[in-house]
Amino acid sequence: QAQLVESGGGTVQRGGSLRLSCEASGDTFSGGKFGSYIMGWFRQGPVEDREFVAGMTWGGRAYGDTVKDRFIISRDNTKNTLYLQMDNLKPEDTAVYYCAAASPEGIVNSISSYEYWGRGTQVTVTE
Repeated sequence: QAQLVESGGGTVQRGGSLRLSCEASGDTFSGGKFGSYIMGWFRQGPVEDREFVAGMTWGGRAYGDTVKDRFIISRDNTKNTLYLQMDNLKPEDTAVYYCAAASPEGIVNSISSYEYWGRGTQVTVTE
């Protein structure tokens, strides 16, 4: 049993900031197991395919080209929670943002590696 629940989405103007959170629960992530998972953020706009935004492994962080230098991914393994700090937001960042978890053998920026997904949180950036 695994559940990922995103929060923190909303509507901001260009240049604004938001912080997304993703709380993991269930037997799959309990007892310290959350820390072993690759965790990632993806997004999907109204007409686009789902794309990789950011991910964390034991070895480090990875970011999509369009969010580098503006977004920061982090995690608190003691709280089973993943975060995404988004600064200098642009209208093209408008999308539903999804949290996902992959086994340690996965590829951090490969959507097919991720086994567990949240339902998403809407981020809207206006001019």
